[in-house]
Amino acid sequence: MIERKPIWTKSFINISISTFFIFTVFYALLTFIPLYVMEDLNGTVAEGGMATSVFLVSAIIVRLAAGMILDKFGNKEVLVFSVLMFTVSTILYIFIGTFAALLFLRFFHGIWFGLVTTVAGAIAADIIPPERRGEGMGYYAIAMNLAVVAGPFIALTLQPLVSSQIIFIIFGAIMVIGFICALVVQVQKIPKETAPARKLALINFLETKSMPIASVGFLISFAYASIITFISVYADALGLLQTASFFFVVYAVAMLLVRPFTGRLFDAKGPDYVIIPSIIVFALGLWTLSYTASSWMLLLSGALIGLGYGTLLPSFQTLAIEAADKHRSGYATGTFFAFYDTGIAIGAVALGVMASALGYSKLYLTLAIFVLLIGVYYKWISVKTAGSAKS
Repeated sequence: MIERKPIWTKSFINISISTFFIFTVFYALLTFIPLYVMEDLNGTVAEGGMATSVFLVSAIIVRLAAGMILDKFGNKEVLVFSVLMFTVSTILYIFIGTFAALLFLRFFHGIWFGLVTTVAGAIAADIIPPERRGEGMGYYAIAMNLAVVAGPFIALTLQPLVSSQIIFIIFGAIMVIGFICALVVQVQKIPKETAPARKLALINFLETKSMPIASVGFLISFAYASIITFISVYADALGLLQTASFFFVVYAVAMLLVRPFTGRLFDAKGPDYVIIPSIIVFALGLWTLSYTASSWMLLLSGALIGLGYGTLLPSFQTLAIEAADKHRSGYATGTFFAFYDTGIAIGAVALGVMASALGYSKLYLTLAIFVLLIGVYYKWISVKTAGSAKS
């Protein structure tokens, strides 16, 4: 009997903890910055949204170049420097006094978020034994999923109790711990294949082999943008705002309960056994949300979305990395998250327009159908990709 190589090594644990703190601060700021703009800088709701958009724009741009940066400087070096700069950027919020300065810092901060999350994902994939990558990436994704709950909880709990400067100091302290964890991660050097010089073109910043599955990730994240952007507004309109604070808690619990099984199933039986049911459950969660009229229905939809979408993200990321050559895992990760972040950014705007025209209930019903169609598209992509691999 062949002994299975371990997933939970010292380096994997530390890269997961560092990632958890990075995403905790990211989601905390995502929640807190609009409030900070309006209350401390006397800004508007639109300006609060602009501060979020600027961050995502710079993150998306840098993801396109992340693969080349990792090739040039090395994964460990980029990890340490990008976590350091992300930490420094977080601390700099303490000294912000104008909206213009905030926009500049948000753009600067987004650069390091885009880079650090790309390199961390690539390192995690390289640390995990290849035969257990689906299971391992599922565990790694728990760090990001838990941060969805932890970040807003910390921000909203502290906001009425202490000043904004104290909150930013706490965020900075969290990132100092994340930086220490990143320092002790051990990264195996991967030999780079020599290739002829190519002209500078957008396509050379991306991993073309990962683009088909990244396009599925784009569509899924587009639909998921309706959750992170509008769930509190929808719940408020239904008179369920207090229940909404538990939506992502239920989401996280449901996701954690199935994660050990779905990862192993992915490795043992193949991605379709995990992805197709998860897409159906995600669509069912959106359908339930569209008919929500009570607290239990809102929480049920949160559980279903946690089971469905919470499983899809690590599955798609794993497929994107496996589609590329080993030495191009950084390009694959950057490509996947560039598509994913773009889906969130476009979805937040486009679905806002749709919500104004249709109402939130019909929006979620439409998205449930849309997600089922994404399942058909994914199957077409997987069959086409398998056919190309055989030929």
